[in-house]
This record gives sequence, structure tokens and C-alpha cells, in this order.
Amino acid sequence: MPKWHSMRKAALLVLAVLIILVGGSLLFNFNGWKALVLARVFRTYNPPVVVAAPAGFQPKVPEGFKVSIFASGLRNPRWMAVAPNGDVFLAESGSGEVIVLHSSPSGVSREVFADGLNLPFGIAFHENYVYVAATNRVFRFAYDPNTSKRTGEAENILNLPGFGYNQHWTRSLAFSQDGRTLFVSVGSGRNVAIESDPRRAAILACDPDGKNMHIYASGLRNAVGLAVNPQSGVLWAAVNERDDIGDNSPSDYFTHVVDGGFYGWPYVYDGTHVDNRVSPNPAMAAKAIAADVLLGAHVAPLQFAFYDKQAFPAIYQHGAFLAEHGSWNRSTRSGYQVAFVPFRNGSPSGPPQSFFSGFVPDASAKQVYGRPVGVAVAQDGSLLISDDGANLIWKVFISRAIR
Repeated sequence: MPKWHSMRKAALLVLAVLIILVGGSLLFNFNGWKALVLARVFRTYNPPVVVAAPAGFQPKVPEGFKVSIFASGLRNPRWMAVAPNGDVFLAESGSGEVIVLHSSPSGVSREVFADGLNLPFGIAFHENYVYVAATNRVFRFAYDPNTSKRTGEAENILNLPGFGYNQHWTRSLAFSQDGRTLFVSVGSGRNVAIESDPRRAAILACDPDGKNMHIYASGLRNAVGLAVNPQSGVLWAAVNERDDIGDNSPSDYFTHVVDGGFYGWPYVYDGTHVDNRVSPNPAMAAKAIAADVLLGAHVAPLQFAFYDKQAFPAIYQHGAFLAEHGSWNRSTRSGYQVAFVPFRNGSPSGPPQSFFSGFVPDASAKQVYGRPVGVAVAQDGSLLISDDGANLIWKVFISRAIR
């Protein structure tokens, strides 16, 4: 038999085996492959198109509140952190910079604090340091708390797995109330999968110098929002759930986070619903902690802030304001707002309610006027909201008539 005939038979045999393996996997959903492929084939892909708002546009806020523009002409404004002296530190992620916004009666001035960073996002303060999370590492910079100026070069304290599925390159930061622990959130590498790196889809904890890093909590697909409740000292997270299940499932969520806690991803969602796109793990599924607050499917919660000032009415005291960046994996738009979750005695006391909205003129169309990302409480008690669609920061304050 000619040699090429033998090679052809061998190639056909290999092809037949592959067809059998792939076909069998799809037919019997081996390791979740059938469900995974079908979900991907029938994905709803409906990203927004940001357009200029009409002249005179004002976001919708509750009666008695007013909205102004705090800063404009920004470049991809994302996470915000208010320094002890009242300056606003802002991550302009697309340009690789962290900038400082100084507010005065004459306006807001801008100063570059750090540049050349790889997708900076999370910012936190501890003692005389500013901590900045890039996608693949955490830096800290010595600085002067009075002037917000750097007094030292970048110090790399922690290496991280970089980038991730879709927009899962963000890395968020928060310090424990006693300042002894730095929390870092890392998103998943894929939409739904069993990760080989346990640092993904998790919240990490380490000392302020980056040492003694360990997994604090897991099963959190993409916990972009991260903050400690100043009233209770408990860590909270706003989590982006998985895609390609449907318009109304699963719900993104807001939850308190406990040491050693497992929150479901990738095995279950919405409490006890099994995701058949991965190999089942009943033991892990049984450990999943249910979320405290369901926010709705595909709203994409990002940064949130607990309201710890006195300027707003009493119903807002100690509650949480959450930025919802908005859907892309849903046939009609959801999110694109800032929601408010009331708290009492350190726990949610009611469902989320719309606080800052109006960016979606037609939920069935693609056009939106903006996309909220960051939320911070300014020193004067006003609420600052970064918008990476309109490239500005909004300011929400209460009118003097009802203060």
C-alpha cells in the first residue's frame, strides 16, 4: 500500500475520533460543553452607542436634589476616591493615568498624580500612601496628604493575574476599618469556567505592604465594587454575574463578604440555580452564600459608596449608592443609572431604588447618553458620579430649600 494511502487512513481515523468526541460532548453535555456552545451561539449581543445628550439635558434625581457638572473633558473617567483633604483622585483608565482634581471656589483644576500605568482602576488611601491597582499589579505611592503630591516613586507591592473576560481587567481596592488588611478584587478570566488560577473570581487579602496574600472570598465572578461599610466594618461587594443565560437571569448582586465565603460562581447563580455549562460540583454548590440584594440582570454594577455625611436627608444616611454601567447582553437596556440601597443597623433595609437616571431615551434602541462608573461622597456631602460615556463627573447635591 502506498505511503500516502496509509497517511490518509490515519488522518481520516483521527478526524473520525474527533467528530465522535465532539459530537458526544455536545450530545451528552460532557463537562458542560453542549450548554456552553449553545449559549454562545444564541448570545444576545446588544452593546450601547453613546450619543451626545440633547441641549439642556439633566439626569433624573429625586425631588429636592439638583445636578451639575463637577468636571468635564476627561479621558475615560472610572474609579474615584476622595482623599482625607477633600481632593478627588480619579483613575483615567484608558490613558493610564491617575489624576487629582482640586476643587476651589474658582473651579476644578486637574493634576497628574501617576502615569504610564497599565489600566489603573482601584484607588485607596492608607497612612501616607496612595494605593493604585493596575490590571496586573498593585502599586503604592508615598504622598503628602496635605497637598496630594507624590513624594516617592511607584512601589510594586503585589502581582496579579492581568486582564480577563470582556471588561474583567478592573482591580478594585479597599482597606479594612483597622487599616491592617488590604482587599483586592480580581475578575474571572472567562464568562463561565472553572479557573486554574484561584486568585481569579475572588477577593484577595494582604498586609498593607502586599505580604501574606491569601484568598479572602471566592466564587465572585467580577466583584468590581468593593468597600467597607463604615458603620459596621463589614466588607461589601457589587458583583457582575454571568452572561448568555437570558434577558432576565441571572441577577447581578450586592452583598456582604465574609472571610472564607464562597458565592457560587461558576457552579450556581441566583442562589441555587445550577449552571450546566460547567462540570457539576454539588459540594461547592451547597456552600454558596446567597446575595443580600439582587440588582437585576445585566445592569453591570461597578463602584459604590456608603453615604456617611449629613447633607442628604435622613433616609439616605448609611445607605449605599451603586453605579450601574448598563447592559450589553440583553435585548432591552437595563442599568445606566445610580441605584440607592437603604441600610439600617449595618444591613440593607429595602430593595434598590433608582436615584440618578435618564440616560436611556428608548430601552429598545442602542442610543444612550452616558454610562455611570464611579461613585464617591465628596467632603461637602454631595455625590460625585463618573461617566465614561460622556467623559465627565456629575455632582448631585440637595437644594437649600429642603436641606
